[in-house]
Amino acid sequence: MVKYRKEDSTSYALGTTLVIELLKRRKERAVRLYISPKQNKDSTYETLLSLAKEAKIPVIQNNEKIFKDLSGKDNCMAICEFKKITETLEENENHVCLVNPSNLGNLGTIIRCMAGFHFLSLAIIRPACDVFDPKTVRASMGALFDVKVALYDSFEDYRKEFPNHALYPFMLQAKTPLKKANKRYPATLIMGNEATGLPRDFLNVGTPLLIPHTDFIDSLNLDNATAIALYEFAAETF
Repeated sequence: MVKYRKEDSTSYALGTTLVIELLKRRKERAVRLYISPKQNKDSTYETLLSLAKEAKIPVIQNNEKIFKDLSGKDNCMAICEFKKITETLEENENHVCLVNPSNLGNLGTIIRCMAGFHFLSLAIIRPACDVFDPKTVRASMGALFDVKVALYDSFEDYRKEFPNHALYPFMLQAKTPLKKANKRYPATLIMGNEATGLPRDFLNVGTPLLIPHTDFIDSLNLDNATAIALYEFAAETF
């Protein structure tokens, strides 16, 4: 059985849309393309072959087992294996820093929001869920191939690397509402774990911010809060 494993050096983009995004945006990371025997020999098929040729990767068309093992869906017609790569973040760009994220779907959704608001640098503080898991790749809708990702063992390691970034931890205990933030750039938006948020120590980091909401909920989901924060900080750049 073919299984994705976190410790492997490669991962998989599952589905034609994700495969095309990968081959168009980061073809240098592609390793091999699998096309389902059920795929019609139509324009989509020709596009896949053309992109694989440009990427100079092999095409395997008779391996139905990998589709059953990795996808388990009848409508998955293409899979692309790709190299996992962590990169150096841009010093002059805005960042999102996720401290110990634990949900693959949330992580993928956040990456998609980041691409939508042109925050293209993501720092992830370990321990964390796997940014290269196929479920994260799918939830990002291919945006993972637009966003640079760097992994750190501690927030202090990240902070030392980017001492000039304005830091904005988002916390329920913060006193400054997001709308009243004195925004400085390049900015780092810091978000905590889905269940526990950021440790209270982050109240002493940069300018902690609060997203006000009604008493009908106790907190916002991590991906929702990050999307709101991204919109507010990106609004000044559009």
